[in-house]
This record gives sequence, C-alpha cells and structure tokens, in this order.
Amino acid sequence: MIRAGAIAAAVALGLIAPMAAAKPAVKAQATHDWSRTVVMTPEGGFRMGNPAAKVKLVEYGSLACPHCRHFEQTGFGPLVQRYVRTGKVSYEFRNLLINGPDIAVSLLARCAGPAKFFPMSRLVYETQPQWEARIQGMSDADKAALEGMTDQQRILLFATLGGLPQIAGKAGMPPARAQQCLADAKGLKQLLDMTQAAMDRGIHRTPTFIVDGKVTDAGTWDQLEPLIREAGGWK
Repeated sequence: MIRAGAIAAAVALGLIAPMAAAKPAVKAQATHDWSRTVVMTPEGGFRMGNPAAKVKLVEYGSLACPHCRHFEQTGFGPLVQRYVRTGKVSYEFRNLLINGPDIAVSLLARCAGPAKFFPMSRLVYETQPQWEARIQGMSDADKAALEGMTDQQRILLFATLGGLPQIAGKAGMPPARAQQCLADAKGLKQLLDMTQAAMDRGIHRTPTFIVDGKVTDAGTWDQLEPLIREAGGWK
C-alpha cells in the first residue's frame, strides 16, 4: 500500500417466448444497468451506481499507485459486474494524492467528466508503468529545474515527460482541452482539498476502502468482497 505524503511535497513531485394458450404473454422486464449512472459527489469523488444501493463503497485511491492498479485489474470488473450493475452496491472513487505526477494525471482524468472518468482511469492504469518510468527517468537538468518552478510549471513538466496529454487523447480528449485541464486551478484545489479531507480522517494509504462509512483494512478484492457481502447480508 502507498502512503500519502504532505500535500506541498506531493505537488513538488433476443428471443421472444411463445404465448401460452390460456394465459396472456408476459413481457420480460428490462434490467437497469446501474454502471452507466456516474455522477460527481459533493465530496468531489465520482460515484458509479444506484444512489439508493444497499451497500455504499468508497475507495480513496491514487492513479499513480501500483496497488490501486492491481485492484483495478483484479477487482474492478467483478465489483461492477456482480454488485454495481445490479444496483446492490454504489462505488465512489476519491483521489488521495501521493506525488506530483499523480496530480497531473488526476487533473486530466477528472477533467474528462463523470461519463468518461472510469474509462479514462482504466487507460491510465493500463499505461501506468510506462508513463511513470518516463517521468522517473527525467534528466538531471529537469530535476534541477524543478526547484525553481511554480506548482503549475511542475505539473506541466510531469505531464509532458510522461506523455499524459497523449494518453488523454486516446480517451478522446483534444490536446487543447488537455492543456486547459492541466492548468485548472479550481480542479487542483479540489484535488488538494479531497486529499486533505482524507488525511484529516486518518486515511494515509492507497487504496483505502470504506464500506457503509466504516474504514476497512482491505487492500485487495479478495479481502474486500467478503466485507461487501457481509454488509449486504449476502452470505
């Protein structure tokens, strides 16, 4: 699991059934796909699913965190298919920043909006090893230049080194829009405030999962699913 550092440091770095003879035909009810319902919450997160779901799941995660990437690869699919799509569970992702590159990539993903946030996050996780390696391999000159840069300049440098606007482009975001998102002061404040709110609550690791308001020790899908089932009474 990854521990979040101080915010200032983070910035620096078919078929139809036949009709029965004696009974009228009964139409099959269409099943609502709650995974298509995504909204931004007052806390600044993105929530997928039925707002009246029996179980409410919140993840404090980082798009730069390898453990969060592992959960996305192993747990996100089962979570959505088994619980969110059917309306049993709502799932909200809230950002908990861990470093400078995380800020840049999070600004882009969040700027895509509710409908595209989760698809874009998946793309970010898929490419995480590549863009992180490019940033970590920055030249000595770039490292030295970071010291004299403003926060905004650092964010742009991380994005440029990692090729993050190009990744956003694969998700349908035009280059000009990506530059606007990276320079979004309001979006940056929202990210910093969300991180601070988590830390004020004693949450310092990613991922951290909260089930019906209770902070859990789960860090993987194998650990989390039993807690979800217990909360829903689905044993």
